[in-house]
Amino acid sequence: MKFNVVLFWILAIFFIVVAAIYTFWSVISYGQPEWAGTVTLTLSGILALFIAFYLGRAESSIGGLLPEDRLDADIDDGDPELGHFSPWSWWPVTLGFAVALGALGLAVGVWITFIGGALAFVALTGWVFEYYRGFHAR
Repeated sequence: MKFNVVLFWILAIFFIVVAAIYTFWSVISYGQPEWAGTVTLTLSGILALFIAFYLGRAESSIGGLLPEDRLDADIDDGDPELGHFSPWSWWPVTLGFAVALGALGLAVGVWITFIGGALAFVALTGWVFEYYRGFHAR
């Protein structure tokens, strides 16, 4: 995690310096700042600052080295329990299709968004209640 903290501090400094150079250069070239690039680079630097600060605080609260930070660590030294996943489930694919259909509806026609929303509701309900019915009921 220490590497990630240092990486995001470097990224924050880089984006803020590049934003200052970009703003200065656009003022010299056009007489006024070019706002799209200036705001984008500045907000990228601020976002990297937020992430670096958060990761630094999280690292200090953990109080030790993570397995990812040790050179002698094995892959199974990390926490093997990452959550419960359903490798046989088709509901995530259906939900992804529904979200894509909703985004397509925003781009093409609003009526398609309603179909995507209804399908997303069905897919989300099916995914949540997958273990309450059928072969895998508990």
